[in-house]
Amino acid sequence: MRTKNKNLLRMGQKRGGRRLSKRQVADAVQALFQAHPGEALSFKYIFKTLKLDTHPAKMLAVDVMEEMAWDDYLSKVDNSTYRLNLKTQVQEGTFIRKANGKNSFMPDDGGKPIFVSERNSMSAMGGDRVRVAMMARRQNHIKEAIVTEILERKHDQAVGILQVEKDYAFLITEGNIFAQDVLIPKKKLKGGKTGEKAVVKITQWPSEESKNLIGEVIDVLGEQGDNNVEMHAILAQYGLPYKYPQRVEEAANKIDATITPEEIAKREDFRNVLTFTIDPADAKDFDDALSIRPMDGMWEVGVHIADVSHYVTEGSIIDKEAQQRATSVYLVDRTIPMLPERLCNFICSLRPDEEKLCYSVIFLMDEEANIKKWHLAHTVIKSNRRFAYEEVQAILENGTKKTSKADDSSLAKELCLLSAMAQKLRERRFQNGAVKFDREELHFDIDEKGHPTRCFFKKSTLATQLIEEFMLLANRTVAESIGRVPKGTKAKTLPYRIHDQPDPQKLENLRVALAPFGYKVKTSGTRGAISRGLNKLMTEAEGRREQKLVETLALRAMMKAKYSTHNIGHYGLAFDFYTHFTSPIRRYPDTMVHRLLTRYQEGGRSANQDHYEELCEHSSEMEQTAQNAERDSIKYKMVEFMADKIGQEFDAHISGVQSYGIYCEIDENHCEGLVGMHDLDGDYYEFDEKNCQLVGRRHHGKYQLGDAIRIKVARANVERRQLDFILADE
Repeated sequence: MRTKNKNLLRMGQKRGGRRLSKRQVADAVQALFQAHPGEALSFKYIFKTLKLDTHPAKMLAVDVMEEMAWDDYLSKVDNSTYRLNLKTQVQEGTFIRKANGKNSFMPDDGGKPIFVSERNSMSAMGGDRVRVAMMARRQNHIKEAIVTEILERKHDQAVGILQVEKDYAFLITEGNIFAQDVLIPKKKLKGGKTGEKAVVKITQWPSEESKNLIGEVIDVLGEQGDNNVEMHAILAQYGLPYKYPQRVEEAANKIDATITPEEIAKREDFRNVLTFTIDPADAKDFDDALSIRPMDGMWEVGVHIADVSHYVTEGSIIDKEAQQRATSVYLVDRTIPMLPERLCNFICSLRPDEEKLCYSVIFLMDEEANIKKWHLAHTVIKSNRRFAYEEVQAILENGTKKTSKADDSSLAKELCLLSAMAQKLRERRFQNGAVKFDREELHFDIDEKGHPTRCFFKKSTLATQLIEEFMLLANRTVAESIGRVPKGTKAKTLPYRIHDQPDPQKLENLRVALAPFGYKVKTSGTRGAISRGLNKLMTEAEGRREQKLVETLALRAMMKAKYSTHNIGHYGLAFDFYTHFTSPIRRYPDTMVHRLLTRYQEGGRSANQDHYEELCEHSSEMEQTAQNAERDSIKYKMVEFMADKIGQEFDAHISGVQSYGIYCEIDENHCEGLVGMHDLDGDYYEFDEKNCQLVGRRHHGKYQLGDAIRIKVARANVERRQLDFILADE
């Protein structure tokens, strides 16, 4: 049939003497069905609409539709009628814009990204929610989609550098959000000048009438290169606030911080119990404290959390702002708090020698960290001491010896006891299947101008583990108190912190990538078996040159944790029930949990699950956005730190392999840069994605993930947050 149609095409002519190609007919048929989604179109209608009035052209169209049906692009209604296969051909998801024009569409169902060419993008911007139609697949071509509708704009503002001309101005945008620069009417510049960074609100999106983006300046940030300007630009780029609304600050200033005798009478009084906080040395918002005292031959350990919900009432102006922010944002040199400063650093912060209101989980434990009983209570505390992690670590390393004038042997004894309990909790957690990821965190020392003077790593220590384990215990315990109910009973609504099992395909990719190094990875079996296999893998790689490679690839195989009222447990922690209760100053889900726990303690009915699920989804999204901004601030400081080291050589290892080059991470400071493909001399290299390597076509040399390498710093572009290396001479 297909051969016959092609022969007929050779003999036939379209009226007017021009022969139709199969590609032309296919494009016309495809456009027609996309214009009539859900409608069944007959041959008669198709031939008439497309003006196919010769027998060869009609037969070619029939042939094209047969192929489209074979490819599941069309579905056959009867022998002479087809319709667009909406079930598989029309999808919704997120548009991902790339600077090189290789855009893609990420389906909502988590499937693989699908290529979208620029001409088929409908001027969608990065992050937009879109509806697409799958294009009929052409022979030897990848699967493609065409944007048919923009459902929701992700960004309505842009950050960039102003360029002011005589008759017009425009914003040169950063990153891949927009396909073109934003035109700005001269009267909408708000005083901005050429070379200044600005935040611009989009007032007109591209349309059929105009392909231009038009906007107006809403804030001039200042000269590029200035530390405050760059940090504010990073926040604005992600739509995160860099200023606190004055009306919210004023509302916070009106809050009465007085703790009345009537309020104290309602609460359990811990003011005379040994209590302390342990936080980073530069922290100001102390939202958790520990107390300990002997009781009935055992130990009463209190995990005390700032009672934010006492001061921030639901639906208030402060609550609405906190809900929108959902999290504090931690850039390299500053914190952008979720709550106004008066609340997070003063009223709610558990500062030493000040009476504070808390919501507490009180455990009665033996010295083996076995819980005999526990209860949840609103409390009042008075912290005896504020510790930095480094101080506690010194005490734990020296046992009960005095380490400073401020320490006494009894306090050291309590810290050592709590640490021993924490280690027992930690040991049991890993025995139960928790995955062990102790990743180093890159930090910078910053001078008064915001310039990085030193970079260093923070690792997990006994002091950080002490706090971590008791916070995990409190979070797990309160989650179980609501979620663990008798069979046949529905649990009351609560936001959980959930973490799904690793993606099987990602585990298989991990197994394949690590096979050349001699590692075996278990990719199937029970949850516990897989997590124990991952822990075994990390232990085997410890101290070897490919350790960072193994940790990175294993981390990529894991799913992202998120918030949801639909509990599936937390795979990484090996907890069946887990929530966030311990940081309400900096995370909105914790505040939600406090309110619901209080409601249920008072006998209240289960809250509306749909409402809280929406809040969970928003909190998860804002958490990811904040992490992206934090990473960008680290990249900026990383490039800034390396800017005066151009030409210097360093030992490094390959931390990433792409079709355009290799990423290398310097061993001594973990700063990462790119050696572009054009700087890899001596051969033409091909990208072997499966094995994470570049392979020389002629000499078969390899650049593989994890390889040791010597690099030279070539360029440091602070504006683009881009660090470029070249290979050092052998």
